[in-house]
Amino acid sequence: MASGRPASGEDALIARYFRPLATDPGAFGLDDDAAALKSNGEDVVVTTDAIVEGVHFLPDDPPDTVARKALRVNLSDLAAKGAAPAGFVLTLALRGVDDAWLKPFAAALGEDATQFNCPLLGGDTVSTPGPLMVSVTAFGRVPPGKMVHRSGARPGERVMVTGTVGDAALGLAILGGGKVHAAATDLAARAALVGRYRVPQPRVAMAEIVRGFANAAMDVSDGLAGDLTKLCGVSGVSAVIDLASIPLSDAARDLVARGVVGLETLIAGGDDYEILCVVPEDRVEAFAQAARRSGVAVSSIGTVIAGVMAPRFIDAQGKEIVFERLSYSHF
Repeated sequence: MASGRPASGEDALIARYFRPLATDPGAFGLDDDAAALKSNGEDVVVTTDAIVEGVHFLPDDPPDTVARKALRVNLSDLAAKGAAPAGFVLTLALRGVDDAWLKPFAAALGEDATQFNCPLLGGDTVSTPGPLMVSVTAFGRVPPGKMVHRSGARPGERVMVTGTVGDAALGLAILGGGKVHAAATDLAARAALVGRYRVPQPRVAMAEIVRGFANAAMDVSDGLAGDLTKLCGVSGVSAVIDLASIPLSDAARDLVARGVVGLETLIAGGDDYEILCVVPEDRVEAFAQAARRSGVAVSSIGTVIAGVMAPRFIDAQGKEIVFERLSYSHF
């Protein structure tokens, strides 16, 4: 804002809530029309994701969780590409200026920007009569030519996944009521599942490890089964997945064992934000050890095979299970 000129409502909103987050020199205090991001001789990786009220978060979700989710889903993409966070820009579509909502939103966004070393560089705020929308474009850095693509999987390599699968889908189901809400009676387990839906845990610590060991990778955002199908399709291969090896939390395993949900719900539900990657057989143990040192659990869930058919999912009895739904789809 120019000195001596009256501030517009948008300028005032930015100055109050978001200028304090723009600590990188390249943000110019949010006083310019663009930012400058130094590459330091590295490749700059760019990713963008929007989250929309009623689609990616619920209208009554706490604003701090909305802020964290908006940034973290993008950090998850960067981690799967082997990129270290460098900064982000924010577009915020609001129905109105509500201090009770914006204050905790901005505070949480600033905390995550600091925690993940990903400063705010700029963005835009607009009004909307429709649902609230938060769009983040995040930038990361990798050594030249070292970004990990989806397209590098080869037959004989192992399919690996971080963390656990399906918790976020169960968290959303709990918030929506119904049989999962009724069956999940353990309060701590309920809170953990809802937390996985509202506040993803991007595997930023895995970025360098993925870059060092994986031949192909992507984050799991739309469902493990569907995202694996995408990775295999781009790589021109297929895969055989051992359903019993897919990592589940204790809460998810309990709900499956009691027949409350099936595996299809867990592997097609989306919002996991884990890393799915393919690692050569002779590097799997070293990859797993490096992941453990970073504090992230990884599991081997199957093998890449030649062919162009969709991945096959095999149960504990060796029977192929065909799922009606592989992933979440917006359309």
